[in-house]
Amino acid sequence: MDYQDNSAGRSRKARGRPRDWNDKTAQNTIKSLDRAMEVFEFLSEAQGKPLTVIADEMGQSPSTVYRILVTLEGRGLVEFDSQEQVWHVGARAFVIGARFLRRTSLVERARPIMRKLMEETGETANLGIEKEGSVLFLSQVETHATIRAFFPPGTLSPLHASGIGKALLAYMDEERLERVLATADLQSFTERTITDTHTLRADLNAIHTRGYSIDNEEKNSGMRCIAAPVFDLNREAVAGVSVSGPTSRVSLEEIDRLSRAVMGAAQELTNAIGGTVPAR
Repeated sequence: MDYQDNSAGRSRKARGRPRDWNDKTAQNTIKSLDRAMEVFEFLSEAQGKPLTVIADEMGQSPSTVYRILVTLEGRGLVEFDSQEQVWHVGARAFVIGARFLRRTSLVERARPIMRKLMEETGETANLGIEKEGSVLFLSQVETHATIRAFFPPGTLSPLHASGIGKALLAYMDEERLERVLATADLQSFTERTITDTHTLRADLNAIHTRGYSIDNEEKNSGMRCIAAPVFDLNREAVAGVSVSGPTSRVSLEEIDRLSRAVMGAAQELTNAIGGTVPAR
């Protein structure tokens, strides 16, 4: 946005963006870069695929995809496994992603809290946020137990089949929740996945009342997750903390104990970022 410097008697441009900042038309986009990012994003979700499969599934010519991959490989963003003849996301992508995580104090402040939560419960502790209709896992502290849940940073999971996802949905304002549910694909993953909007809303109401959610084998059979929301200074749920593990350890009898620990960790992180828990 331009602004007027009255003392100097002349206008200046805001630094960091051009006058046509809000113009997202084709003239202000780089098509080749946009296509390259499509390939990169596709590969991040479908690693370990050969060139022909990537090209076929994306509906692009192999020659175009190859040039993009070679260019990205030169920057370390993708890697080629010559033995298996497949492409993977490269180490440089992790370095860049880690810089994003360092941008916010949420992850930094959450680490000691998550570590304490893992030690208290004996189960893997997770931190996630809502990102474009999914849960984006930002951080994890793994349990020392041999059988454990694994959600590496960058993993995406559907909101309706995730402990953190349902905790965030339960505290969305009605208008936003309506928009999310209107476009959500309530895909079934197990026989326990909630795929009906009416049933999901009833579950969200229960979550809002008690302060924590349960993923009761709704994403993966044999795995259970308990989550609670983290709030910012505007009393908005901006993240979720959870513990997850096999149903043999995260049993129905253990839910009361584990939920208290999870809600305590979420409260502690809320306080650490200067947030306020809204009245239930």
